Amino acid sequence: MTTTEPPPSTAASSSVILFPGPSAFQPHSPPPPQPPPSSQPCSVTRRRPPIRLTTEFDSDSSLFFHKVSSKLFNGLAKLKLSFRNTSVGEVVDPQVSIVTKHVNVHYDVVERNALFNGFFDVGPNLKINAAHDLKNNKKNEMYRPRVGLFTRNFSVQYYLKEKDVEVKGSVHVGSGLQLRAAHNSKAQQGEVTLVANLSDPGYQVELASPVPSIGLPRATLKFPCGEVSVEEKEDEEVKRILSVNGVVKGSILNGFCTALYKDENLNLRYSYKDDEISFIPSISLPSNAVSCAFKRRFSPSDKLSYWYNFDSNYWSTVYKHTVGKDYKFKAGYDSEIRLGWASLWVGDEGGKAKTAPKKMKVQFMLQVPQDDIKSSVLMFRVKKRWDI
Repeated sequence: MTTTEPPPSTAASSSVILFPGPSAFQPHSPPPPQPPPSSQPCSVTRRRPPIRLTTEFDSDSSLFFHKVSSKLFNGLAKLKLSFRNTSVGEVVDPQVSIVTKHVNVHYDVVERNALFNGFFDVGPNLKINAAHDLKNNKKNEMYRPRVGLFTRNFSVQYYLKEKDVEVKGSVHVGSGLQLRAAHNSKAQQGEVTLVANLSDPGYQVELASPVPSIGLPRATLKFPCGEVSVEEKEDEEVKRILSVNGVVKGSILNGFCTALYKDENLNLRYSYKDDEISFIPSISLPSNAVSCAFKRRFSPSDKLSYWYNFDSNYWSTVYKHTVGKDYKFKAGYDSEIRLGWASLWVGDEGGKAKTAPKKMKVQFMLQVPQDDIKSSVLMFRVKKRWDI
């Protein structure tokens, strides 16, 4: 029996490809050519800092008030510009400010005056405060040239122009006992206060005496429902008399009662409030002046307020209707000035233009005098913000 041998196999037919990639025994293809380097320099796009512009117009004064601000250097500083425009386009009171975390600079363009204010943390319990103005700017008397040093329990401020030093300090003498002192070098006056916290929480005794002492120290007793103080005062007939002042608060008959005694006058006030009704009567002694306030909420969006003074027979009333938090209507009358009025708000009355619809707040006010209706006045105020 003859056997037939199989034909010899070639390398191509016997090889098995295990990986789809190129074999190590196969020649590599040359890499693709690199693109030639661009002759144009690389351009770095810088994002412009956002700008906030706020414009406000008041028809009563016929003035435009503009504020422009922008954060610079990724929020490290803020640049502010503010000015007013009259009805004829005149620019009034331009101001430029640069505000950072530690230094503030305000520049008055008209006065050509710069006001500097700096705050520096030297350590965890040590701070330095300094302020200086280039001129004696009467518009900004709060910026008195000064240098201050503040620690946790001690502070010193030196006013350059007045050459005056104010020193304040406090120290804990023991558990529940604290001593405070203040002194002004130019006026040669000060005050020393001793504060004692009693064992029961909410109770505290204070003894304060001026330096130099001119009489008995002022004594104050504080307790959870009020405080009472006794001090000496000068009188025209008697040189020195004892004066008692105090306030006591507490809950009575599902309401809240307050008794305030000051300068020999006693004011008693009771307040009752629930979800629908508020009732607030008050009486002053010895004048016997009695007044009463009443508020009624008909719905979450409708409220009526009424106030009456029994001593003078004056009264006033206000009706308020709201739609959400951005729309409000008010109307009222005041018998003391004999004036009726109505007001319409678009935007939160106490909020900012940022949260108002389309970042714009509008108020319309109509005033109607009872004695001369023809002299009624319609006023409006508009405040708009743009984020550029």
